[in-house]
Parts: sequence; structure tokens; C-alpha cells
Amino acid sequence: MSFLEILASALGVWAVWLTVRQNRWCWPLGLLMVLMYAWIFYDGKLYSNMLLQVVYAALQGYGWWLWTRGGSHHTGVQVSRLSQQGIVASLTIGTGGALTLGYLMATFTDAAAPWQDATLSAFSLVAQVWMAQKRVECWPLWIALDLLFVALFVQQGLYPTAALYGVFTLLAVSGWLTWRRDRTLACT
Repeated sequence: MSFLEILASALGVWAVWLTVRQNRWCWPLGLLMVLMYAWIFYDGKLYSNMLLQVVYAALQGYGWWLWTRGGSHHTGVQVSRLSQQGIVASLTIGTGGALTLGYLMATFTDAAAPWQDATLSAFSLVAQVWMAQKRVECWPLWIALDLLFVALFVQQGLYPTAALYGVFTLLAVSGWLTWRRDRTLACT
């Protein structure tokens, strides 16, 4: 446990709390957190998660743009649902990413948990894109992923990060309920 890990965890809670509240400042705060975690995961030999943080850094900019300038009126996107076709396509891409990254990590690195890390990383990208697009479906996916991340981080001895993902799970439940309610209110 390091000061950096504790600080990154605290920033993570704050960023996800802002996301649940649909506050656009979740994105720059999230950028700080993911840059810190890129180093933490490199140090812990969780290379897929390290690479995930680098991609998250780019997705923070994408989310910031969508939430501030996206949508038909360029004032930000609203909470919406994905089509069944969109869900299937995204999850298929996530599966392909997990298999490819898992193979690469298991074959060419000394990754601590190559397949588990790769799978969680690939599907986290799916959830992150859905979140940037304000898709309600991001939250149930985050709930499942966060619970699996808790197990991975406990296994790797990253206890503050495991605790963070436990909190993320609770925030994801809150986000799911909040975004579903907000979408229902917008549709009436």
C-alpha cells in the first residue's frame, strides 16, 4: 500500500460519485486518477490494467467532449439505452479484445494474472465507452466488473484498490438506479 495508491483511490471515489451525479468534472478528475493507476499497475505487473489506464486517459477526453459538446444540440448527451444490436456488437468486441490481449499477455509478458486481467480490461473499455455515451447499460456491466476486480486486487495484495472497487460497486448500483430514474423522467 502506497500513498499514491491511497490518493488514486480517493480520486477514483470522487470521480465516480461525480459520474453518478452526471457532473462533467468527473472526466478531468478521472484523468488524474487513471494516470496514477497506470504507474501503480505497472509496478504491480498488471500490464493489461496498465494499458487500460492509458486508453482510459484518452476516453476521459472523449467523455468530457460528449458530456459538454455532444448530442444533437451540442450541449451534451442525455442518458439513453443501447439497442440489442449495440449491446451484442459491443460485447463481441469486448470478447475479441479479451482473447487477443489475454493471449499476448500470457505469451509475451510476466503478467501476474494475464487472462483475468485482460478480460476485465477489455470489458472495462466497453463499459467506459458506454458511460461516456451515457448509456444506462454501463452500470450493470460496471457492477459485474467491479466485483471481479475486487477479487483480482485482493489476490495481488492491492488492498486499497480492492476497497476502492468495492466502493465503485456500490456507486455503480447507485448510478444504475439514478440514471434509470433520470431516463424515465426525461421520457415522460
